[in-house]
Amino acid sequence: MATIPLLLGHRGAPSSGSVAENTFAAFDLALARGCDGFEFDVRLTGCGRALVCHDPKVGGVTVARATARQLTSLPQLHEVLVRYGQRVFLDIELKVKGLEPLVLAALRKHPPGRNYVVSSFLSDVLLELKVRSARVPVGIICDREAQLAKWRNLPVDYVIAHRSLVKRELAGEVHAAGKKLIVWTVNDKRSILRLAEYGADAIITDRTQAVMSIRGEQLPRPSA
Repeated sequence: MATIPLLLGHRGAPSSGSVAENTFAAFDLALARGCDGFEFDVRLTGCGRALVCHDPKVGGVTVARATARQLTSLPQLHEVLVRYGQRVFLDIELKVKGLEPLVLAALRKHPPGRNYVVSSFLSDVLLELKVRSARVPVGIICDREAQLAKWRNLPVDYVIAHRSLVKRELAGEVHAAGKKLIVWTVNDKRSILRLAEYGADAIITDRTQAVMSIRGEQLPRPSA
């Protein structure tokens, strides 16, 4: 019987309707619903802070030109590491270039006690991270076939593929190369169980409210 993969809330618990994504409230809700961790997004502020948010603008404020004081409602990366890094899996997605030294410094100061990955659509970001620290686990995010093909030539530890790209053969190839497979964004129980049969190591989902029922389908639960 297949092991259920790690189940990660997409930006926390975005489909709840009661809390904003990429916030402590969203992360807490995802964990309360049984997730093993969560994915979240990081952008660089104009004052050089690593801020947790998805969009380039927040409330009409352009993050890349803003100061942290203008966006005090949003967490900073180091705060997420301190609050959650010792107990859950973190998928830290970097949305822009320039964050690499800040992220590595935060990880050195607040090293996660559980497994984690620093991910990005931007291969240059991942290469820069590996140049600066060969030990940091990185993952390429893919939503197109042409982009997916790049993983074979990148020094990545994780392949983070859109659900439309994932077949059993891909999972086998990724694992044969000694890497791990994360699939996003998967929101129905049947697909999650199918991907578990493929051997996916983790699944990112918006439907965190369904995680508890999925957990009841099969055992054992993964450790990291």
